[in-house]
Amino acid sequence: MDDVAAAIADPVRRDILVMLRERDLPAGRIAERFPISRPAVSRHLRVLRESGLVRDTLTGRERWYSLEADRLAELTGWLAQFNRPSGWEHRLDALATEVHRTRRERGTTQRQEKHA
Repeated sequence: MDDVAAAIADPVRRDILVMLRERDLPAGRIAERFPISRPAVSRHLRVLRESGLVRDTLTGRERWYSLEADRLAELTGWLAQFNRPSGWEHRLDALATEVHRTRRERGTTQRQEKHA
């Protein structure tokens, strides 16, 4: 988990992962999207590869990269413990409870009126 966390600490590497989320890309196409040198992008790709977040495949003269999203699972699971339900979730739960209570009360009132 530590190597994955270290790999995604850099914004360029996070951007590369987002790019690879949609489809596999060759190294050259990845590099052309950044205002840094190709050797710098290659170093970022190497860090991602060594952490297991991307896989590379040599096809002819091009090196293609693909995302290995499963490697994020452990880190995602660990981070989940810090997610608190939003205020909206609590409000929606309260609203659902109130709607249920109101419907139940209306049903009771309507039955009493029919029998009166």
